[in-house]
Amino acid sequence: MAGTTAAHDRGREPLRGAGHDRAREDQPQDGPDDAFDGDAFDDGPAAGHLSALPVSTRARGLLLTIGGLVGFVSAFTLTVERFKLAEDPGYVPSCSINPVLSCGSVMTTDQAAVFGFPNPLLGIAAFSVMTLLGLLVLSGAPLPRWIERGFQVGITLGAVFVGWLVAQSVYSIHALCPYCMVVWTVVVATFWTTTADSLDRGLLPVPGPLRAAARTLVEFRVLAAVLTYALIIALVGVEFWGYWSTLL
Repeated sequence: MAGTTAAHDRGREPLRGAGHDRAREDQPQDGPDDAFDGDAFDDGPAAGHLSALPVSTRARGLLLTIGGLVGFVSAFTLTVERFKLAEDPGYVPSCSINPVLSCGSVMTTDQAAVFGFPNPLLGIAAFSVMTLLGLLVLSGAPLPRWIERGFQVGITLGAVFVGWLVAQSVYSIHALCPYCMVVWTVVVATFWTTTADSLDRGLLPVPGPLRAAARTLVEFRVLAAVLTYALIIALVGVEFWGYWSTLL
């Protein structure tokens, strides 16, 4: 009787095994498709960041390095041209192209030496620092936060100064300096990128109610720069339309 029972149990074991295997087959299995599950990726910002679209270290380093070099060359060229004009009042700077695009008309104004010396000397110093910081960022060297905050203050003051110079050039001097406009371009791009990066990494503290607005600025930093360029172009286009229309 015991042997019959044992044989019966052994006969049932394959059936339980097959049923158990079929049950396991019916259960959802992990597979490649799970990599696309909503929980597999976190679309939120990484630790230490405000936005999910931060400024990459490489992009920031390249902007500071290339922008710094371009700004330095422009400022240095302007300084050389200014000294030549000081030595010879009849000298025509290389960037004096027409009545509107005329460095000579700008260089001789009070606005061109706000602090008692030619403004481009400020640019030479500032863009040298900017280039050095860019090279350090590209090298991967960690920068102290006080240096990064100091650069944020500097580029903000530079952007305010550029805004004032734009207004002076368009509405007071009524002439544009091509090399100056190159500097404007560099400063605008650097300001928005640096500000976005500072907000994103907490270099600029953001109160809770303003975090959403700060995140938007970080993620739309390129648009902010483009709109700034568009505003400058619009101001120049409208103010000097009388001259531009003669070229059409």
